[in-house]
Amino acid sequence: MRIAIFGAGAIGCYVGGRLAHAGADVVLIGRPRMGDALAQGLHLTDYRGADLHLPPLPFATGPEAVKDATLVLICVKSQDSAQAAAQLSTHLPPAAILVSFQNGIGNAAALSQALGRPVVPGMVGFNVAWMGGGHFHQGTQGDLHIEESPRLNEALFARAGLPLHVHDDMQPVMWGKLMLNLNNAINALSGLPLKDQLGQRDYRRCLAAAQEEYLDLCRVADQPLARLSPLPAAWLPGVLRLPDRLFALLARQMLAIDPKARSSMADDLTLGRKPEIDAINGEVARLAKRLGRSAPVNQRLMALVEEASHSEPRRTWSGRELLQTLQSA
Repeated sequence: MRIAIFGAGAIGCYVGGRLAHAGADVVLIGRPRMGDALAQGLHLTDYRGADLHLPPLPFATGPEAVKDATLVLICVKSQDSAQAAAQLSTHLPPAAILVSFQNGIGNAAALSQALGRPVVPGMVGFNVAWMGGGHFHQGTQGDLHIEESPRLNEALFARAGLPLHVHDDMQPVMWGKLMLNLNNAINALSGLPLKDQLGQRDYRRCLAAAQEEYLDLCRVADQPLARLSPLPAAWLPGVLRLPDRLFALLARQMLAIDPKARSSMADDLTLGRKPEIDAINGEVARLAKRLGRSAPVNQRLMALVEEASHSEPRRTWSGRELLQTLQSA
């Protein structure tokens, strides 16, 4: 199986590297800057202590590198889906399996419509941070989720330490992941690693407010949410509001997270890239509009992240300042 990773960012390089380590023939396709960073090979680590070193993998900057692929994993940012479809359209082998491993809700459907062929929806349930050079670190626990496709080699993913959780319908999974991703904006604005940010009650109260707004909209829309944590989605805002010490005790049982983890949106702001805010908090705002309602907390978070992406120097928000701003939205 020749696997093409279209979108060699943190997730793409980590997943592609793990699959290559398990014996797959992998080509990474991304921007020249990433190709330069990977010139000395890949170094993959995770919160459980994995420490893998790989020689440089084949790397390309153009879509023609997918021409011999039997599996194409599309890992570009959500805002780049339309461009990805345009680039891939004339190079994809007719029999290749296409999988979208992207944030947001509608990427697989949009890619499928643009390409005129099926795209399997998938979801990455863990965080990967780019540590510089070829070093990528999985900082939180989680697995890959994917809609059922009989042609996928599940055994290969299992050997790579990336077991696939297969679902008949990925929509509840995608909407469930979106709720967890609402922390991305808060983490980016805090300027802190995830563990430090979630360790402070005021930041968690910000997340609880965004999640409660989202849960209310999902109830009105009759949109089910898959359970992606040990607790039901409806319980999470209450847990987030607990005092720090009690939350820390519960959090250790709910989610393994190490001090290196940070959100991809935080990386986007640090590196001067366009943040993926529209596919996350923007999706909440669009749901509210469809229902004839509003989503002031998530819309305020969108505005703050957009402002931060154009500001130099970039402001970092304390938990108290951010909470007061969201409460006045």
